[in-house]
Amino acid sequence: MIYDVIIVGAGPAGATAALYAERLGLSTLLLDRAKFPRDKICGDALGGKSVAILRELGLLDRVRCLPGAKVDTIVFGSPDHTEARIDLTRAQRRDFVTGFVVRRRIFDAFLFEEARSRAIACHENFAVEDLIVDRGAVCGVRGRSADGETREFAGRIVLGADGYRSVVARKLGLYGIDAGHWIVALRQYMRNVAGLGDQIELHYVDGVLPGYFWIFPLENGCANVGIGMVQAAMKAKNVHLPDELSRAVRSPHFAARFAGAEALEKPVGWHLPVGSKRRPCHGAGFMLLGDAAGLIDPFTGEGIANAMYSARRAAETARLACNESDFGAASLSRYATRLWAEIGDEMKVSTRLQKLGRNRMLLNFTIRKAARNPKV
Repeated sequence: MIYDVIIVGAGPAGATAALYAERLGLSTLLLDRAKFPRDKICGDALGGKSVAILRELGLLDRVRCLPGAKVDTIVFGSPDHTEARIDLTRAQRRDFVTGFVVRRRIFDAFLFEEARSRAIACHENFAVEDLIVDRGAVCGVRGRSADGETREFAGRIVLGADGYRSVVARKLGLYGIDAGHWIVALRQYMRNVAGLGDQIELHYVDGVLPGYFWIFPLENGCANVGIGMVQAAMKAKNVHLPDELSRAVRSPHFAARFAGAEALEKPVGWHLPVGSKRRPCHGAGFMLLGDAAGLIDPFTGEGIANAMYSARRAAETARLACNESDFGAASLSRYATRLWAEIGDEMKVSTRLQKLGRNRMLLNFTIRKAARNPKV
């Protein structure tokens, strides 16, 4: 069988792409090297853009029922510990819906099972090892199942949704680490952190500028606590993130909140290729989605929303390409054009805000202004 679309990676980008592809009548194969449910190191936040996609797919009411926390406020804390509270309901949009914080082990499994239930062909425990290329165009994948069997699948278009270490991007020569456009982060699940509410907190602490220390609520009194920093700055300042996370938790400003807290795991880390740099994300027979395309917000570090947006645009582009029987680079360039028309301005603003975060004085000034002035 020749599938219209083969999707490598079944996280939010891949599963969302599969759901949109199914809606558009495309024959779809969804592959992932893991077996769900599985953990994915992340801040676990689902913001307004993610909610918009979930509502469009008819999944929002079911996501509300998943274990987690609702969010209607963002707290930005400056290095001098001034806090600006952003009430998301002030947007006064008729369609406003709170955001959520849901562990990726739960959320990703939910999306994957939704794709499977809609008769989308799925293979878990299948590690894609190479791409099949014919006359310069990607036309399939080759990989190995859990029992060691090597298999090949043919497809008109391959979507690389396999995260920041994307095999698809590597095989195409598009993978590269640019320390100025990557963030390194640590996450640690904790219980009994004081002062949690319907809010996510981003605190710009001195040790990791440009970067921040976060506290996100979860279900049953648990929290996602972590710290992240631009990789280039981390190397230049010789910062050891586990030490900075421990220092932030024990600092005078936060010590009381963590006095009774219990760590549920050791800190675990990952890398985030951010959209302060636009990377190639398409070519003959392929498109890259989500983290594989470097679409993470440079200021907040959120990746799920843009991953889901890229999934929608990739599925729409695949449908057009199949209609025209044209899977060349020029045809699939519509994906990159439409995606960046949608998220490009936001990425530019977030990049400027990230650069502002390198200057302690400006960061203090801006957050103080925001704390006093709701318009700011």
